[in-house]
Amino acid sequence: MPKSKVRKKAVYTPPANDRRPVKIKGPTHPAYVAIMLGVGLLGLAWLITDYLARDAIPFMQALGGANFLVGFGLIVIALLMSMRWR
Repeated sequence: MPKSKVRKKAVYTPPANDRRPVKIKGPTHPAYVAIMLGVGLLGLAWLITDYLARDAIPFMQALGGANFLVGFGLIVIALLMSMRWR
């Protein structure tokens, strides 16, 4: 039976480091954090107010089920803002 030929693998050479340095941005402005927290708390307050006093506030009574969209929408906006917070 003939022997198979032994193949030599090429020696691995890592690719050259051609990456450019990335400029790191500084921390987020404190006003951004205040707005983010304010929007989130406003959404929470909207939901609590809807739950406790919907019948006493005419425009909230007119919105009906859309109050949940407004409240949760504000909370989602705050969560999306938190992804840009450094």
